[in-house]
Amino acid sequence: MTRSDWVTIPHGDLAIDAYYARPEGDGPFPGVIVIQEIFGVNPHIRAVTERLAAAGFAAIAPNIYQRTAPGLELGYNAADTALGREHKDATTAPQLLGDLQATIDWLQARPEVKRGPVGSIGFCFGGHVVYLGATLPGIGATASYYGGGIATFCPGGGPATIHRTPDIHGTVYAYFGTRDPLIPNEQIDAIEAALTAASPRHRVFRYPVGHGFNCDARPDYDTHAAADAWAHTLELFRRVL
Repeated sequence: MTRSDWVTIPHGDLAIDAYYARPEGDGPFPGVIVIQEIFGVNPHIRAVTERLAAAGFAAIAPNIYQRTAPGLELGYNAADTALGREHKDATTAPQLLGDLQATIDWLQARPEVKRGPVGSIGFCFGGHVVYLGATLPGIGATASYYGGGIATFCPGGGPATIHRTPDIHGTVYAYFGTRDPLIPNEQIDAIEAALTAASPRHRVFRYPVGHGFNCDARPDYDTHAAADAWAHTLELFRRVL
């Protein structure tokens, strides 16, 4: 049995809406942060959060668009995709890292959450955000699903996020589709090379699929790739957290 509800994470003058799911009972349960695609904390992201709770984790999905779009929930059509990208382009690395740190602090203050490092999992733009967030010392394990643009840009400008790979503290598992038009294979190669140079603990998984393969509301959903990546993600979180 699990419990889920909307909560508020204080962060300076900002109050971040977040969807929080955890097992019934006193815990302590390992904490995991779930970072959205460009489509907000929509039904897919809430379902991921609930799946993690069912697997024994205290999982929370903060709205990383809180500054520009409180309560945003989008679908996967062209108009919603364009709107989601507008809000993505309004984010900056310092803001995202601050939001992640505030979420870490919130989790670690909860009596039902295990003390120590937390995990993070993100999809699409969220896969990029959690790769960036892996540089925070409070993140012990990161699962980055088809994180776009890691090798080519950083939110808000500056050198691409890939250049921060040496600053990663924990373990990163990264999952990509080799038929993903948004992330060419040469970018996957560059990310794998950077992770390998940084630490042998990191792993990159490649599947012969397109973008968004973990989301059953998207046309590129692939049951085999989604199941395999999820199994590796649970193994990572259970081993490290």
